[in-house]
Amino acid sequence: MAKENPSWGYTRLRGALKNLGYEVGRNTIKRILADHGIVPAPERGKSMSWSTFIKAHWGAIAATDLFTVEVLSPFGLIRYHVMFVIDLATRRVCIGGITSDPNGDWMKQVARNLTDMWDGFLLGTRYLIHDRDPLFTEEVRRLLRDAGMKPLRLPARSPNLNAYAERFVLSIRRECLDRIVPLSERHLRTSVAEYIVHYHTERNHQGLDNELITPLPATAEDAVHIMSRERLGGVLKYYYRAA
Repeated sequence: MAKENPSWGYTRLRGALKNLGYEVGRNTIKRILADHGIVPAPERGKSMSWSTFIKAHWGAIAATDLFTVEVLSPFGLIRYHVMFVIDLATRRVCIGGITSDPNGDWMKQVARNLTDMWDGFLLGTRYLIHDRDPLFTEEVRRLLRDAGMKPLRLPARSPNLNAYAERFVLSIRRECLDRIVPLSERHLRTSVAEYIVHYHTERNHQGLDNELITPLPATAEDAVHIMSRERLGGVLKYYYRAA
């Protein structure tokens, strides 16, 4: 109870326990909390656990990250960087940019596109989670703040705090990019774009009760023929009833 309710003092905890049929003294509660390394309410209430913060701001948080892809070219392998943003509540993903030469100017333009006042993907977002990649410069963070957003820079070596973004990277690698060999930047962009369509409209998500993010128009349940829609030569497949 003390961990889940940082502002609850000994008396409040005693009352909650009494509701459950337990008569416990304040000093006993104090001793139990101390034995478990839990500080008193005034100090506990100054901070909020990460899980509590996520739940409290669920509908207004997005996360961003970058991952790399090796592209085969006439000059050998070229490493491309893919920057994306994921809305935590809906799991919708937007590819911010793809480049072989990421720098501050590129990141600033990506930030401008994502926060565009008319159709920016981050419209309505209050918090943006990102890691300590040097590409997230102070200028980029200022652009985000000017758009009414608070950038949340995570501690070093803490991928578990950006789990939703990390999970997307795992999905796109395992289901798509690890199964093809991009032969050019255009091929890479096409592959990523095809996966994003598949991810939104054809892939079931465990975090959404195994539903699609954006279901396609339903067909009659009594339709006899079951069809398969293929993308990237069959790397990605979706089964549906033909109208």
